[in-house]
Amino acid sequence: MTNPAMHSKPWYREPWPWFLISLPATAVIAGLTTVWIAAKSADGLVVGDYYKAGLAINQTLARDEAARTLALTATLQHQDDALVLTLGGSLTAYPDQLMLTLAHPTRQGQDQTLALNHAGKGQYRTSMPAMPDGKWQAQLTDSASAWRLSGVLHTPFSTPVTLMTNAESTVQ
Repeated sequence: MTNPAMHSKPWYREPWPWFLISLPATAVIAGLTTVWIAAKSADGLVVGDYYKAGLAINQTLARDEAARTLALTATLQHQDDALVLTLGGSLTAYPDQLMLTLAHPTRQGQDQTLALNHAGKGQYRTSMPAMPDGKWQAQLTDSASAWRLSGVLHTPFSTPVTLMTNAESTVQ
């Protein structure tokens, strides 16, 4: 008679060693994945020189006040593969060009600055940029940065968005 305990299977044919090996192996794989994600997507939200950024707030507030004094509003809409902006307010003359900055809230690499050219009667046009779906912070300034309008738009861009001085946008 043979004793079955003496004829045991090799260790690699038993389930328990593999289960015990899988626990630390899973932790190693998760750690390597975390390192890869951290290296692949840099955090662009931290301001390098926060003191200078804090000092610039007063200049930004002055630009908002200048836009409020002129009672400026701007409406953005998508027409025929173009971005059309209608500027309203008590301007003596319309600027030849406006700058529209579209900033992604979390991905600095996707930020875009567009130059809108005056097309007459307070309307400005530029080609519609390729933008991933999501929420975007929009900031409109004249070429001299004397005033600023801001708001939020959502892509896909289907409804008009109004930019105002209080950093809120309204959908019409």
